[in-house]
Amino acid sequence: MPSFSYRGRNGTGETVQGILEGPTAGAVADMLTGSGVTPMEIKPAAAGTGTGSSASLSIEIFKKKVQHLDVLLFSKQIYTLLKAGVPIMRALTGLQESSTNPAMKNLLQDVRDGLDSGRELSAALARHPRAFGAFYVSMVRVGEMTGRLEEVFIRLFDHMEFERFMKEQVKAALRYPSFVVAAMVFAMIVVNIFVIPTFAKVFKGFGAELPLMTRILLNSSEFTVAWWHTMLFGGIALGFGFSRYIRTRIGRLWWDEFKLKIPVAGTIILKATLARFARSFALAARSGVPIIQALSNVAATVDNAHIARKLDEMRDGVERGESILRTAIRTGVFTPVVIQMIAVGEESGALDDMMQEVADMYQNEVEYELKNLGQKIEPLLIVVLAAMVLVLALGIFLPMWDLGRVATKR
Repeated sequence: MPSFSYRGRNGTGETVQGILEGPTAGAVADMLTGSGVTPMEIKPAAAGTGTGSSASLSIEIFKKKVQHLDVLLFSKQIYTLLKAGVPIMRALTGLQESSTNPAMKNLLQDVRDGLDSGRELSAALARHPRAFGAFYVSMVRVGEMTGRLEEVFIRLFDHMEFERFMKEQVKAALRYPSFVVAAMVFAMIVVNIFVIPTFAKVFKGFGAELPLMTRILLNSSEFTVAWWHTMLFGGIALGFGFSRYIRTRIGRLWWDEFKLKIPVAGTIILKATLARFARSFALAARSGVPIIQALSNVAATVDNAHIARKLDEMRDGVERGESILRTAIRTGVFTPVVIQMIAVGEESGALDDMMQEVADMYQNEVEYELKNLGQKIEPLLIVVLAAMVLVLALGIFLPMWDLGRVATKR
């Protein structure tokens, strides 16, 4: 029987991990859910993988997967059907038949089978941790306990729509700068490998000492032509190593903390993360999730390991009996505005409303800054591009000007 490594959270919100044996990942998810653990990640254990595991891994890589948009539409549609009074099984059947993604069809079929076998909806969704994260499953479980399942689904839809909007805004803001940077890098490669070597042959016939800028360009071009393959493979290896490092726990923690310190972008990332935290916390609090469990669930949704660790520290402080305000101040990651909102919300008993206000405020600020991100980056790109053109112009044309002066004197 294959082994699966898992990572999840127990009833107190603590992260637990280990290895379990089971016929499928879904069966392991059932075992974890039955023991009170909400699975966040289940994958085949590294040890003991053979040819069969490799074949299974190849199939998993190339088959179509459930996308974020599929889960988003599912949340909206299931809300509409449940609100209209359609039984859950009929609703899932209709959604399965109307889905255009085969992976989503299979997922909904498995969810229906789980309900048929007596599982709760949250337990059936927990069998698919890649599609439905810990926060999603926890919210559905709260909806089942309170009898407000359709309300939870529409709130989850709004939450996921906000996440999707933020990602699209970031992509749109970085599209033009990324294109310009790529064009600049490509131009430098072409100039170093093809253009400067041609001029080098001409400069060697001058029989005179070349200007410093020209010598720098020639040496740089010679190095690039001689070692381009080493630079290429070195860059690929460096990129691969960096990507592997930031996937580790320590690397991810360092990278997520470093991103918050990047000029211009760091401020936007921090505000977007705080908006995500505030919206998730407000959603959990309004749905009746206990504060400790809400902090644990929100930590899994902020998409920043550094801030997630600070939220875990907040949860530990609240467990010890401290106030949310005191633990929030001690983390050192929240802005004064968030701290003030937490203080007012905790004192008035309307913490969920205050967090929603924070989320809306930072969402508006992030939208504004993303729209103006291109305007902030363009001057820097223009300066860098102008410096590159100046260096090339001085390095290539200064010797020609010197040659023209010599010819004129003769």
